[in-house]
Amino acid sequence: MKTFQVEHLKIDYKTLEQFTQFYEYGLQELSMLDDLRTNLVENDSHSPFYGIYLEGELTARLSLYLIDAKYDRYFQPAQHHYEIWKLEVLPQYRGRGLGRALVAHAQSMGLPIKTNARWRSGPFWLKMGFVPVYAPPSRDRDESPYVWLPPGDERRD
Repeated sequence: MKTFQVEHLKIDYKTLEQFTQFYEYGLQELSMLDDLRTNLVENDSHSPFYGIYLEGELTARLSLYLIDAKYDRYFQPAQHHYEIWKLEVLPQYRGRGLGRALVAHAQSMGLPIKTNARWRSGPFWLKMGFVPVYAPPSRDRDESPYVWLPPGDERRD
């Protein structure tokens, strides 16, 4: 498998402009853009985004949020974990391993990870070592949660 350089993306006008290429461009990015306009957020601001550039173009991105243990509903004992909210690869770059590289980068951080499988993405998450979590709809809010666990962690039943 080819190795790709995963970069921690800055919250700046250039990054947000590049996000408009992605299908799931939405409220999260618009909110960041508003923050930039009103507060002139500096380039060193914390960003939840990671990406891969090929030939100077942002071709794949991942949003990764650290969730405090007090909000944990998936791991036992309750612990800090990451949640992947967005994982996208531009259509013309799919099938090259960019999504796998982004998820592997998140896994290298050593904490459990939770995500919600989008339509028909379950097989991808299974290949990445995630397992589906089945629970009452009241807990999962009609989501399709998958989790990845570093060695030694346990999933709640």
